[in-house]
Amino acid sequence: MIVGTAGHIDHGKTALLQALTGQAGDTRREERDRGMTIDLGYRYAALAQGAPLTGFIDVPGHERFIHNMLAGAHGIDLVLLVVAADDGVMPQTREHLSIIELLGIPQALVVISKCDRVEPSRLSEVRAQVTELLAPGPYAGARQFAVSSLSGEGIDALREALLAAEVHVRQRSVRGGFRLAVDRAFAVSGAGVVVTGTALAGQVSVGDTLLLGKAGKAVRVRGLHAQNQAALVAAAGQRVALNISAEKLSAEQVHRGDWLVPEWLHAPSVRVDIEFTLLPGETRTFEHFSAVHVHLGTQDVTARVALLEGERLAAGQRMFAQLLLNAPLQAVHGDRLVLRDQRAQRTLGGGRVLDPFAPSRQRRSEARLRQLQVLREADNLEQALAALLQAAPGGLEPRRLERQFNRLRESWQLPDSVLVIATRQGQLLFDRLQWQALKRQVLERLAQFHEQEPDQLGPDRDRLRRFTALPLERPAFVSLLDELLGAGAISSSGPWLHLPDHRVQLSDADSALWARLLPRLLAGDFDPPWVRTLAGEEGCEEADVRLLLRKLARLGLVHQVVRDLFYPETTLRRMAELLLRQAATSPIVQVAAFRDGLAIGRKRSVQILEYFDRIGLTRRVGDLRQVRADSALAQAQHGH
Repeated sequence: MIVGTAGHIDHGKTALLQALTGQAGDTRREERDRGMTIDLGYRYAALAQGAPLTGFIDVPGHERFIHNMLAGAHGIDLVLLVVAADDGVMPQTREHLSIIELLGIPQALVVISKCDRVEPSRLSEVRAQVTELLAPGPYAGARQFAVSSLSGEGIDALREALLAAEVHVRQRSVRGGFRLAVDRAFAVSGAGVVVTGTALAGQVSVGDTLLLGKAGKAVRVRGLHAQNQAALVAAAGQRVALNISAEKLSAEQVHRGDWLVPEWLHAPSVRVDIEFTLLPGETRTFEHFSAVHVHLGTQDVTARVALLEGERLAAGQRMFAQLLLNAPLQAVHGDRLVLRDQRAQRTLGGGRVLDPFAPSRQRRSEARLRQLQVLREADNLEQALAALLQAAPGGLEPRRLERQFNRLRESWQLPDSVLVIATRQGQLLFDRLQWQALKRQVLERLAQFHEQEPDQLGPDRDRLRRFTALPLERPAFVSLLDELLGAGAISSSGPWLHLPDHRVQLSDADSALWARLLPRLLAGDFDPPWVRTLAGEEGCEEADVRLLLRKLARLGLVHQVVRDLFYPETTLRRMAELLLRQAATSPIVQVAAFRDGLAIGRKRSVQILEYFDRIGLTRRVGDLRQVRADSALAQAQHGH
């Protein structure tokens, strides 16, 4: 168990821990000279003979050192709220209480210290004050202990209560990746760099490699202590000291606020969606985009708060919000955080991390708010996944979910409603019904395209993606199309996609123009007129003639041998028949013989043969060319 203190300055927190543990605190010279705790203090003691060591974290009570108090308060199992009998409830009593409530610390005991300095009537007054203070919150009815740290009065009863509370300590999960928020770093002669902190999740072993800080520097765990005792393994819920090593690593490079996590979990983010609660005692309305200090683990980062459900938040209310951070933050779903004002003088409120990888666009959209509602209600990934996917038509990346929930993929229990789709950029998860709905939408939109563009065979993949306007990234859209093509729901003709029964329908004007162009092309025989000649003879634009002939080429009615030179299907077949007759006597294509057979120039003959290469009737082998007897055109000629 890890026990922390909370309370106003000079209310006896350090003296209380000395009475409980027999160990002196405030070891820093500055603390002794000023008679006050400035930074975090750590002690370990067994509360009874043979009992395991309990970790104690002593925090400063002065308002100027709240940031240090916050660094020590994360990860503790039980808080001792200390109130001096002579002073009673004071400003930092209230602020510390707000902080431990925001952090969701599960258990609290109240210690009324310095009871030897007051009359019984005063003690009763303070008890009533504390009862009233705690009544609206999660620690209502918490047990109160009147103690004197000097005489020892009440200390044994408090120690017994702590022993009883240890039975109810919530066991933290060890199945996720190890997470430690560094609160101290120092050098040990002969050992190197040592970092300490509270392990928030998972476990770590000697020999493991972890990533340190925002830059993700790889460090190796050379040795470790858990709860102040040498160990080979440390786990969530323990105070841990790690002896780490890396090339050119010094203690000065490690800072309070750094995290130690495995490589797969390392994903600092500058946009985090949270559920934000403004403290009931706040006198000012919180405005959208206000600047704040964000405290998570031992990190203290400045940020702006974008409110997602309105422009302002009143005292005691809560709202979804997005943190736009000025430095990367390492967080996972469910992490508790505290927000203080821009000048770090006042605790405003706090909340819970919902998504550490918040979107920069459509953050206030109805679909996004539905996702945040799901994340607010969910305690784990399985509870959230099905509903998250229903609100995520573009699918979700398993790798991102692993980091968001600190759960590796192999530990998930996927419900039947979840579909795993392979794309060229990795797997995506989709709701099964939504995936089927996306397929239907593609088919419906493709049918609309055919109605709007009846003279086109169909769009290519990218144009269809733009036309459907589905919320899919390109890799997922390609996978969706591949499934539709594989099932025969969509057909492809070259790059063009179309419904299987779709045929190009020319407009009346195009049909009329084609009726006039075809006799001219046929009359040209093996040397048909160029596009510009046809356009000039018809008195129309070259672009119109070119567009029509390209449409007809997609239909297979003409063949574009070179740019702006088109041969009718019947003419091309006659040229193929001539080539096949010549090939019957010689397997090697003779350009001169083919040229003489067509009675046209050598350049044009070569262009036609190169077109035959492209469509598979002939094959180049070095400088020679052979007819491919297995080609579709050759088979068709033989069948004919």
